[in-house]
Amino acid sequence: MKYKLKICGMKIPANITEVVALQPDYIGFIFYPRSKRFIGNLDPLLIKNIPASIKTTGVFVNEELETVKNAIITYNLKAVQLHGQENAAYCEALKGHAEVIKAFGIDENFNFDTLDEYQAYTDYFLFDTQTPDHGGSGKTFSWQLLGNYKNGKPYFLSGGIGIDQLAELEMIKDERLYAIDINSKFELSPGLKDTVLLSTFKQALDKI
Repeated sequence: MKYKLKICGMKIPANITEVVALQPDYIGFIFYPRSKRFIGNLDPLLIKNIPASIKTTGVFVNEELETVKNAIITYNLKAVQLHGQENAAYCEALKGHAEVIKAFGIDENFNFDTLDEYQAYTDYFLFDTQTPDHGGSGKTFSWQLLGNYKNGKPYFLSGGIGIDQLAELEMIKDERLYAIDINSKFELSPGLKDTVLLSTFKQALDKI
């Protein structure tokens, strides 16, 4: 099973160029000011000039809708990842502007039935570890909880995924698993990725 790969949390120009050379399917930029990986004043042209084969993705947390729409235009984003409490109507308002990826923090108390209202207004779900900081914890959640997911929507799997999880990923037999989202386990410092480690992971993932 060939999974798509999303490398998230990019903010350093030279490092972005190196990661783009690895040709992931998605590359993520965090527009949440409280994140250690916030893009800050990164030149929009750097993102706009990324090859179209790589889907540039803006990560937002409870942002004003018009701010997200403006960012899609300014940075020519191909996808938006919504990591807050955005409702289905919010997702609906973004449909057609970019791919809509709605993220949910998963723990033992998560009710997968709450996803049903988002079904028509999203392209993908993203399942991350439940944290107060809207992701970026570097911790995995129990993937056994995905057995409670009865929806047919394809999803990204996120949350502390690194080299050590490759064997577990190979054991997952779920055709709805569309993409693997990686970030902190491949960092030398927040926002600075180890491209050698990324390349090793990507090559191994391609063989799963």
